[in-house]
Amino acid sequence: MTQTSIVTRFAPSPTGHLHIGNVRTALHNWLWARKHGGRFLLRIDDTDLERSREDYVDGIRADLDWLGLSWDAEARQSQRFDLYEKQFEALKAAGRVYACYETPEELDLRRKVLLGRGLPPVYERKDPDAPIPEGRVPHWRFKLDHDTPIEWVDLIRGPQHFDPKLLSDPVIRRADGSWLYMLPSAIDDIDMGVTHVVRGEDHVTNTATQIQMFAALGAPVPHFAHEALLTGSEGKLSKRLGSLGMADFRDRGIEPMAILSLLARLGTSQPIEPVTDVAPLVASIDFGHFGRAPARFDEEELAQLNAKILHQTEFAAVASRLPEGVDDAAWQAIRPNIATLADVGDWWAVVTGTIAAQIAAEDKAYLIDAATVAETLDWAGDPWPQLTEALKEKTGRKGKPLFLPLRQALTGQDHGPDMKALLPLIGKERAIARLRAAAG
Repeated sequence: MTQTSIVTRFAPSPTGHLHIGNVRTALHNWLWARKHGGRFLLRIDDTDLERSREDYVDGIRADLDWLGLSWDAEARQSQRFDLYEKQFEALKAAGRVYACYETPEELDLRRKVLLGRGLPPVYERKDPDAPIPEGRVPHWRFKLDHDTPIEWVDLIRGPQHFDPKLLSDPVIRRADGSWLYMLPSAIDDIDMGVTHVVRGEDHVTNTATQIQMFAALGAPVPHFAHEALLTGSEGKLSKRLGSLGMADFRDRGIEPMAILSLLARLGTSQPIEPVTDVAPLVASIDFGHFGRAPARFDEEELAQLNAKILHQTEFAAVASRLPEGVDDAAWQAIRPNIATLADVGDWWAVVTGTIAAQIAAEDKAYLIDAATVAETLDWAGDPWPQLTEALKEKTGRKGKPLFLPLRQALTGQDHGPDMKALLPLIGKERAIARLRAAAG
């Protein structure tokens, strides 16, 4: 297989917004295709016409675009029903699909009986010559080949073996004619030339069934990689975490690269690192590093990663999203003290706005001295070391008593950006006025 022949796909159902687990699957498919110079496809699995919504389709596209996960082609299952019908008829002619007439209630009762006897709840095929119950419309199942063991080498889980006798023939089409997931997905993977299917480990049994579908359709079997599912910090994927969409993270100021940096290596043996470009993530993806244990997603870890990435981000990459007046020098001064980009506005208000300083009585005379010294400085140079050195010599103060009252008077804060970088942004007139105001 050549590098350029690799094709992956992301196939969400537009019945809701993408959540963090969906995005992780999309990312790994995208990274694998990009690493090998292949193609990444977006397939909208909208066979459920009743639950699928166009605004969810738009949302899926918008979320992938925000994350930078560009796709090379897009398809919609709702526009491919003719292909499914053609392949369905071919399988029916070959005896690989058959009609079934049980009601859901009858099937559920039979499952309970089998379980009660300690037997696997596998669907029991009926005599094809049995009379058809009056007034019932059939649903359709794919007939598994019980004589051919199902085997493949998973890129993450290693060798996999299934006895088809222990699997139920899957329902592929409902009585109303609508399609279930299994067969259309296999047909699409064949038609689109998909070579690698990367998805959650909850699909392993589906893969066993679909491998026989590929064979029945006379097509090669793609490579499969089933990754461990995400869990939350409490040990399972919480309903809240499972419902968190990209809009939630955008609203909280989480950067796309923070999400990509975390999800690319979560559940692998590779270190999670703050990166500002996808190139190292593309270069390093290797399913051999993926573990079998559930991958723990921690929102606090994401927030910390977000801050570290912003601390490395260059001005040009965020300039269009910064408050008016924030230039490169201001960004360099402020960025070490932000957790999200929204924090820049708060610090810029400290630089340009009105502040309220709480000053101890014993420091007020010191601030009068500071204002006097500030008037004599060369503000075109480097005013902070000039100011502190002159005050140290004049007052004998050093350490915290020297620096803290100045920071409080100039910013209204006890902590914050380096004053050496911040004071030139505040400027001479504003700084002197703040020192005098704080002195009372």
